[in-house]
Amino acid sequence: MYALLWLFDTVVQLFIYVLIASAVLSWLVAFNVVNVRNPIVAQIGEVLYRVTEPVLRPIRNLLPNLGGVDISPVILILLLLFVSRLLHEFIPPQTVAYTR
Repeated sequence: MYALLWLFDTVVQLFIYVLIASAVLSWLVAFNVVNVRNPIVAQIGEVLYRVTEPVLRPIRNLLPNLGGVDISPVILILLLLFVSRLLHEFIPPQTVAYTR
């Protein structure tokens, strides 16, 4: 059971990193720091968009219009951390007796 909890925590942590990378890339594109005509930047942007958009879209649909400010990644990160902590609450600490 603890292996599954570790796997879930690892996947959540990696997805949080992907969300942060997606937000940073969108800021860099918006402020013309990077150019999406560059094939590498376009490919990275496409991968990040395809990974994060299916999860962020329902959150964006629930949020009111905030004038161009997208806080859906922040809300998703908070939800992911909450679920992770909640799972840690329900799974009691492991008590293993070592016998040899």
